[in-house]
Amino acid sequence: MEHEEETAHWQQTAANGKHYEWQLSRGHQWWPIDNDHVIETHYCQPGAKGITINLLNEQVHIDFDKFQTLTAGLGVQRLSFLPRGQAEDIGWYFRDDQLWREYGSRSSITSSSSSISSGDIERQFFLNPLGTFSFTVGSVGYSLDFSTMVQTNCITGLRRNVRRRPKFTSSAGSFSASSVSSSQLTDGGYKWEFMGGEGEWTEYKAHICSFDSAAMERQFQQNPQGQLHFKTKRHSYTLDFSRMCQVNDKFGTTRAVRRTADDGSQQNISPSGTLPRWQFKDMDGVWKDYSQRSSISSQDIELQYQQNPSASVMFTTKRFSYELNLSAMSQKNLSTSTTRPVRRLLQ
Repeated sequence: MEHEEETAHWQQTAANGKHYEWQLSRGHQWWPIDNDHVIETHYCQPGAKGITINLLNEQVHIDFDKFQTLTAGLGVQRLSFLPRGQAEDIGWYFRDDQLWREYGSRSSITSSSSSISSGDIERQFFLNPLGTFSFTVGSVGYSLDFSTMVQTNCITGLRRNVRRRPKFTSSAGSFSASSVSSSQLTDGGYKWEFMGGEGEWTEYKAHICSFDSAAMERQFQQNPQGQLHFKTKRHSYTLDFSRMCQVNDKFGTTRAVRRTADDGSQQNISPSGTLPRWQFKDMDGVWKDYSQRSSISSQDIELQYQQNPSASVMFTTKRFSYELNLSAMSQKNLSTSTTRPVRRLLQ
């Protein structure tokens, strides 16, 4: 009976478009983590060391490299399940002097015609997950130790850290509202809000726009991947449920949208129920928020991140132009090539 229940659980999870599940354990019993798409999206980024989530009024930090939590007695695991004959699309990355780069990518040191790819390494890893893999690029030999996840230059002895992460897919890591379980889709009890110009969440009201929270919830339940068109006195908008954002049909201005349950828990964006903050590490070693003064805010970056967590975002200040690499979690000055770390805080 227990095996049948477990099989039914996996089948239901697969039917919802997921091929993974994150679980926690205290002892011998494992249980799934709610809204684990938030963890999965972060985990798919090679620059992410870990994530902190709120669990029953307790903060739990998951270390992606060690695959453990910082909470004594609390274990974590990620299960993957795909139809027979299918395998996850895995990326292998090494840390160069500034960024995490995928093996075989054009910008990597292994970009010559004899370069190895993520697929090559994954096949060797499958054969011997605790072994080593030797390869050459040009005249230089390298050794990749799977047990320590370290690559060594056989001539210079230079060592570089290596990471193995799943490739991001919309079903694996999007912040779409459709990832909410069907048991949560009730006829009411949800508040729909958009991020206002002052950085505050503002609820949709019937006397301001053509839909209020209850009307939006009904539309959402009919088609969680669809769109809703509505008007205010001055403008018309499109609310995209799959991306959880609102777009001004005339100007193209995009704002984040969230769906909040009666108990105050959100069904998208972050496990703690607030919009994530994006920060860069300044020259004085202090983490600072992105703001409109730099022509890009945390909200702007988060919208880009939800649409494509592997994208690069270009922005300018009064003096310089920058490239923000969401996959590598780094910011590069395009004039001086100065690179600074970037982080995403789930508050």
